[in-house]
Amino acid sequence: MATFTSTLPDELLQKLATYAEKLAMPKNKLIENALSLYLEHLKRAEYIKSYKLAAQDDDVILLAEEGMGEYLKQIEDETR
Repeated sequence: MATFTSTLPDELLQKLATYAEKLAMPKNKLIENALSLYLEHLKRAEYIKSYKLAAQDDDVILLAEEGMGEYLKQIEDETR
């Protein structure tokens, strides 16, 4: 595991210390968990942005509709 050194505002460090004590968790573990959650949030936000952009692209919509038509045909064939 690598070591990371950073500076944070005093108020944020105090909040960190308070929550670490409340949760009986080391501050570095609390930071690790918080950062992991935040990075996952950013990843989801990227997906949402890409889907919104794709929804505005006529070629992507046409491709999706064609693919959905083929998918429905396969389902119908399998249920017969």
